[in-house]
Amino acid sequence: MYNFLRDGEFVQITVEDEGNVTGFISRFGDSESDRGAFLDHFFKDGKLNTNKLTFSTKSVHGVWFEFHGTVDRGEGRSAGDEAYYVLKGTLTENAIDENKKTTSRSRDVALKSFPQDVAPSK
Repeated sequence: MYNFLRDGEFVQITVEDEGNVTGFISRFGDSESDRGAFLDHFFKDGKLNTNKLTFSTKSVHGVWFEFHGTVDRGEGRSAGDEAYYVLKGTLTENAIDENKKTTSRSRDVALKSFPQDVAPSK
């Protein structure tokens, strides 16, 4: 599990056979109808090839995400430490408005792994 954009938000990633990746992003809603509610964006597809990670999520309330980057060692000293791994790359947030117009916003991110013995609370 990795932190996401705001406190309390997270990404959970599971590496399956042959580098296939499953998981989800759990985040707070931003629109008027879902502001403050937890929304889970499950992965539509994902792949891990050596340390190169890509995934895209299914749309929830007209919003979906794409990530292209790497899984790198972070500043954590042992596997149980926070930031032992870091997802570094470009996160693109896509949204469709009520007029069916799609907008995209990309940003560079560094998402730190959670300590292994601590899980976020919903």
